[in-house]
Amino acid sequence: MDPDVWVPLVLPLAAWPLARVVAPRVPPRAASWLLTAGCLVLAVASTAALTLQVFAGLILVPAVARAGHWSPEALYGVESVNVPASIGCGLVLAALGGAFARTTVRYARWHRELTRQLDGHGPAPGVVILRGQEPVAFSAPGRGGRIAISSGMLDALGPAERDALLAHERAHLRLGHHRFLIAVTLAAALNPLLRPLCSAARFALERWADEAAAQQIGDRKVVATAVAKAALAGRAEPGFALAATGGPVPRRVSALLAAPTRRLPAALLSATLVLGVTGWSAQTVVDAATDLHQDLESAQDLTGYQPSPGAPELLPGG
Repeated sequence: MDPDVWVPLVLPLAAWPLARVVAPRVPPRAASWLLTAGCLVLAVASTAALTLQVFAGLILVPAVARAGHWSPEALYGVESVNVPASIGCGLVLAALGGAFARTTVRYARWHRELTRQLDGHGPAPGVVILRGQEPVAFSAPGRGGRIAISSGMLDALGPAERDALLAHERAHLRLGHHRFLIAVTLAAALNPLLRPLCSAARFALERWADEAAAQQIGDRKVVATAVAKAALAGRAEPGFALAATGGPVPRRVSALLAAPTRRLPAALLSATLVLGVTGWSAQTVVDAATDLHQDLESAQDLTGYQPSPGAPELLPGG
């Protein structure tokens, strides 16, 4: 098995320390983009590495070798081909593919059911008041974006705190945070080792909305109080919704009560770390694909097969 294949499979183990380093040191907006992109690249790279290793096993199948015009005997013993590793990677890839499909179906069902329920209060975008004393508030995509808030939550907050809570939820909708949330949720389904990094990305999204609300309201303490009281009174909306009660609320409140500070060196170092890890993961997948391509070209040479002029290459870069 090509050692390059192991790198994108092992690098997601760095998700937890990366989350601890990046989240507190990078401004929420930049952290949201950085962590979400990191989750996506690491998830795609690890999936590509598994797929590449499965293909490296399939090339030994006689029917596949005949279709590709290479000699399977020439591929036995090469570093990039390992049958037991290919079987193991195939099983893992099948399990992760099933998890990805289930997550996608769950999101589609959740979105359809939530849209149906909110449509019962009117299809127009805006604020939907839910009847009931259970305090709950969240933003929902679709129909132009809507904010659902229960009468119980409204009763738990003062007028200024209600404005702050609604400003937080409007920020989620205005800034398109649900797209970030879908991306990190699917990334975690593709690679469960990325869950700490994906959780950090969700926290950054909540902090981004907190800061946007504080800027709109003009009072950080009011926003902090609204977040704290909403969390104590209610619960985070389950599923795929973004809510003001989400994430580690004490950390969010502490950040809002503290004066904003600029820590450019620490932020740049953290960003460099994430970009370095994700870039390394992507590069090793490309290197592994290149090595396998070269092995296949050598095996084709042994069969005497040469592509006709203008025929498509077997793999890019050949």
